[in-house]
Amino acid sequence: MSGAHTVVSPRRRPGGRRRAAGSEVGWWQPPTRRRAAAQDPARADGPGRRRAAPGRAGALLGRLTRRGGGSQHRRPATPEERRAQRLRLVRRTALAGLAAVLLGPLLAFGLGWVFFSVPSPADAVTNQVALVSYADGSRLTRLVPEEGNRIAVSVQDVPQHVRNAVLAAEDRTFYSNPGFDLTGILRAVWNQVQGGSGGGSTITQQYVKNALVGDEYSLWRKYKEVVLAVKISQERTKDEILGDYLNAIYFGRGTYGIQSASQAYFGKPVQLLDASEGALLAGVIQSPSRWDPARNPERAAERWDFVLDGMVAQGWLDPQERADALFPATVEPRRGQAGVPADANGHVVTAVTAELDALGITSEDLAQEGLRITTTIDPERQQQAVDAAHAALEGQPEDLRSAMVAVDPQTGGILAYYGGDNGLGLDYARVQRLAGSTFKPFVVLAGLQQDPPIGLGETFDGEEVPGLRNAEGADCDRCDLKQAMTVSNNVVFNSLAKQVGPENVAAAARAAGITAPLDDPNEGIALGNKEISALELASAYATIAGGGVWHQPHLVSEVVTADGRVLFAAATEGERRFPERVARNVVESMLEVADQDGLTLPDGRPVAAKTGTVQSHFDGENNDAWMAGFTPSLSTSVWVGTDMNTPIRTAGGEPISGKTLPGEVWQEFMGEALEAAPVETFAPYRP
Repeated sequence: MSGAHTVVSPRRRPGGRRRAAGSEVGWWQPPTRRRAAAQDPARADGPGRRRAAPGRAGALLGRLTRRGGGSQHRRPATPEERRAQRLRLVRRTALAGLAAVLLGPLLAFGLGWVFFSVPSPADAVTNQVALVSYADGSRLTRLVPEEGNRIAVSVQDVPQHVRNAVLAAEDRTFYSNPGFDLTGILRAVWNQVQGGSGGGSTITQQYVKNALVGDEYSLWRKYKEVVLAVKISQERTKDEILGDYLNAIYFGRGTYGIQSASQAYFGKPVQLLDASEGALLAGVIQSPSRWDPARNPERAAERWDFVLDGMVAQGWLDPQERADALFPATVEPRRGQAGVPADANGHVVTAVTAELDALGITSEDLAQEGLRITTTIDPERQQQAVDAAHAALEGQPEDLRSAMVAVDPQTGGILAYYGGDNGLGLDYARVQRLAGSTFKPFVVLAGLQQDPPIGLGETFDGEEVPGLRNAEGADCDRCDLKQAMTVSNNVVFNSLAKQVGPENVAAAARAAGITAPLDDPNEGIALGNKEISALELASAYATIAGGGVWHQPHLVSEVVTADGRVLFAAATEGERRFPERVARNVVESMLEVADQDGLTLPDGRPVAAKTGTVQSHFDGENNDAWMAGFTPSLSTSVWVGTDMNTPIRTAGGEPISGKTLPGEVWQEFMGEALEAAPVETFAPYRP
């Protein structure tokens, strides 16, 4: 009945909600109708419909209407309400932060516990090996082989006083700590925040670090180290951990483990070490390069004192025995580095390690970081260099020595490096010998940089003068610089050096890449009276080939740790040392030398070159002979001489000059090394 109130008993309808008894609204309406009714109660009336009493929506509308005549904006909060809101926000934020501080590390630790696997002693052995590879990734050598420099020993075979010495040096709370040092970790975190490095590590952490080869100064590494230190402490006894550590740790002198170190430092097994000797070995663990008495006896003695005093403080050594202790004598370190090949490649590896040291990558890094070192050496060209040297010297006098270096002019990368067949002996690629006429291009370079420049068309009197002679066939009445270079006229270049000044010739050579001192030069520098190496000459000629842009000659292209960190990547950009047009004019002066000396390359390949012959004090004899030359993509120098700087002759008794044995080696190598490469031409020549 219209306008009457109807009471409906509570009950459920399929798909509907239960309605409370006494409700004035029907048991269900479609959502759109309910919203419409709430917004406009009048719309609920209609033929055959009951008028809905104001529900929640109506009540809300009424409240809003009472507050502001229908306004939808709430009343502004009072200052007291705003302060209360801020306090609630601060409390909630603080609680959330506290929860993160307390629960975050626990969660991180739990995840690490699940996903990080405990390293084995074999992991430490494998990951410490440094690998040196060719440019194509194939292996050249292992710098630290697995065998020969590590001898495992049971921890029970290590005398207690030696074990105590290691604990005094590295971790005095080893048997009581949980595997990590909280103070040291906090110190490491603080150092990271301050931009520094380092911190504190227990013996367990050190073992984990060595087994994983993770020596990066980062919080991530420290986190992983701590988790595994605790995990390994739960799985192994302290004695087992100490034994693994003593067998894995690096002691310097190329040795790993306490047994090998005992032999290397004292020439006897670890079982026979006394407390004083054990203290010395324990002391070198932290930094073998600093604490080895063969390198720094004063600092080694300070470290030894520290260890012994620590043993006394811990009650592990009688004070009277400490007072009577004498610094122990050690055996001389053996020469050579483990893993250096005994053949020609040994010089490559030794040069690589020297280059790494210059880059700040120490022998300890090599021994402990599991480095992956990629060189610039092309394995095919390296073999071609060795084969060419062997072929030329086969059947020749045994006192002859040879060296060859090939450099990429566009990068400075050394593509082939031959310093002789005894990889553990003298590296002839770095031995400095008188340069001879290979220095003449630097005289031309100096002349071209004069103001005004002395160009290739300048003519000079090339006839012999008292005290200065030319090689046979090198005389000329009046010849320009290109002609003089082609026939290697000594008189012309001596005159040119006087004209431009010997200091300017030396400066031009240094700009090209010669690193020898070249002190107090005179005009004789034009004829190579200064000593240089095959490496320097190949690099300097590469600068000319590269249009006057010098690149640091290098063997190392990249160094990566076992955990993937890039420690070094060689730069590809060079440094302009002189204008391209000047360099191209020097090239022009050298273009006909190879043809003149019968050293033409296959396919008529353009090549700029210069021979050099150093005359002996004995008339008609020579002491050193050179051949060096380049294309736009390859610069190679070759030297032949003797250890004693004595006259050099072939097996047939003929004096060796630049165009004979060195020329043969150079021509053979260049021909094979460039056989598959397209024939390149130099940039257009503008006098």
